[in-house]
Amino acid sequence: MITVVAGDLTRQDTQVVVNAANRQLAHGGGVAAALVRAGGPSVQSESDSWVAEHGPLADGQAAVTTAGDMVATWIVHVAGPIYSGSDDDPAKLAATVTAALDAVVSLNARSVAMPAISAGIYGYPIDEALAVITDAATRWEADHPEWGGEIRFVAFEAEVAERWHKLVGAAS
Repeated sequence: MITVVAGDLTRQDTQVVVNAANRQLAHGGGVAAALVRAGGPSVQSESDSWVAEHGPLADGQAAVTTAGDMVATWIVHVAGPIYSGSDDDPAKLAATVTAALDAVVSLNARSVAMPAISAGIYGYPIDEALAVITDAATRWEADHPEWGGEIRFVAFEAEVAERWHKLVGAAS
């Protein structure tokens, strides 16, 4: 089931939240900084440990940490593509969404809240990002019918949530 809400990603009552991270998991701004503020210093500490052990996030790779003080149990960190306008951008963003959802399954979680990955400081045009993310999640869900959980897209602004809701409705 795919749903869309307008709200604060850090306050979602889901088992997992997805962080639109950078490759170094240095959570200094945007969604990442908000997650650290809400989750507490353990989120950054665990992220630093993950990078020390595994190296920077690669394309299509996800890192998992606990969510600290948030309602969620885990954070799945993924680094979406920096928008370049190339034909590769949609495939890279779709691979990022797939990596996040695969990580959710590996945690045996049944609910995940996901922001508009790459649509912030990474410059991906919002409507294009929403379309790619929706398509990738819809395809992933069709390929994993046994999962049966909730993918919740979260937009901070109500107007973006409404546009995303229309895309989800069209994909159903």
